[in-house]
Amino acid sequence: MIFRAIKFVAEAHEGHFRKGTNIPYILHLMNVMKILCENNCETEVIVAGILHDVVEDTPITIEVVERKFGKRVAEVVQGASEPEKSVKNSQWEASWRQRKQHTINYLSTTDSIDKLLVSAADKLDNARAILQDYSELGDTFWERFNAGKEEQKWYYQSLAEVFLQRGKEMGGPLNKIAEQLKETVNGIFK
Repeated sequence: MIFRAIKFVAEAHEGHFRKGTNIPYILHLMNVMKILCENNCETEVIVAGILHDVVEDTPITIEVVERKFGKRVAEVVQGASEPEKSVKNSQWEASWRQRKQHTINYLSTTDSIDKLLVSAADKLDNARAILQDYSELGDTFWERFNAGKEEQKWYYQSLAEVFLQRGKEMGGPLNKIAEQLKETVNGIFK
C-alpha cells in the first residue's frame, strides 16, 4: 500500500514544487513518510502521511482516496486538510489566521492518534525546511508566505505547544515527534 501511495502522489503532485523553491513537492511527502516510518507507525498512518496534501492541493477528492486506500486512510487525510480544501466547492472561507487557529483548535481536541501523528510529522518537516531556508536566506525568506515572521512564529509555537501537550497525554511516537518539533521551532525563532 505504501508504494501504491507513493506512485499515486507522484502523479497527483506532478509539476508541484515547495513554495519559493525548485524542490519537487513530493520530497515533503517522502519526508513525512520517513518521520512516520522512523517512529514505527502503522502502514495506514504512513500512507495517510504520504497522501496528506493530495485533497488539499490537487483535484483528487476524499472519495477517491477512500476508494483507493480505505476508510481509515481517508479519515486521517481529511483530518489533515483545511476545511475549505477537503470538501470541493466548499463555501467555508477564512483568513490565514482563522484557518490556522482552526487547525490549532482541531489538534487540541481530536481524539485520533493517527491524525495527530500525521499532522505532527507534517509540521515537523515544514519546520525543518523553514529552519534550513531561513538560516540561508535570512529575513527575506518570510516574503514567500502569506503571513510574515511574527504570524508564523505564533502559529508554529502554538503548534509545538499543542503537540507537546497531546504527546504527554498519548505518549509514544507522538511525544518524540512533538519534542523534535519544539526543538526545531525554537531554532527558527530563537
